Amino acid sequence: MKNLPTSIAALLLLTGFSAQACADEAPAAQKEQEFERDVVVRAKLKYLLFLPEGYEQSEKQWPLILFLHGSGESGENLADVKKHGPPKIVESKRDFPFIVVSPQSPGRGWRPEMLKALLDEIVLNYNVDRNRVYLTGLSMGGYGTWTLAAAHPEAFAAIVPICGGGRPADAARLKDLPIWVFHGAKDPAVPLARSEEMVKAVEDAGGKVKFTIYPDAGHDSWTEAYDSPELYQWLLEQKRGVKK
Repeated sequence: MKNLPTSIAALLLLTGFSAQACADEAPAAQKEQEFERDVVVRAKLKYLLFLPEGYEQSEKQWPLILFLHGSGESGENLADVKKHGPPKIVESKRDFPFIVVSPQSPGRGWRPEMLKALLDEIVLNYNVDRNRVYLTGLSMGGYGTWTLAAAHPEAFAAIVPICGGGRPADAARLKDLPIWVFHGAKDPAVPLARSEEMVKAVEDAGGKVKFTIYPDAGHDSWTEAYDSPELYQWLLEQKRGVKK
């Protein structure tokens, strides 16, 4: 600034200091923010409803099974849901001692918020024993069982995931639930390891899990599981809030 007029030199000097000050006080590249809003989701599901023999003649509260089918029964033909599990059994066994609710996925898997909305509607409008609501499913429905139970463990007295898998990170939310897991050792579609890792995670979190592995079964481990009278006797022994 040797040969500049004093006023110009002072201006440049001040500008330099101002630029340095701005650089020192430059705002962070990102600001911390928070967003909160209630979001309403429209739930629309077709489902099969089974009311046990004697339901209409009694004021008693009935245990309920929520059944989630596999991917092969997804779509628009509700009759497909009757191919496996409880909705198949009740077609010929009218004295099945549970209300059975069997929704149909339109083909995008299972969404917990929709299933919970359906369950709430059924519990509100039918004679359901709220302390004996059970959740089970096979394959895609096995995955759905783990997911829905983790999202709403307070809603169920016990769960039965069959040849499915879940998130081991959810184990802490599942540890107080009675759980009976079934899987085929030779399952080519959903590896046995998917059930094994969930069982281990829940046990490591302090929970107790019954685990049945059918050594010669492939993906269809559900037929033998759902045909077992012992399974339904075990379910009826489970009551929400009662540890065994």
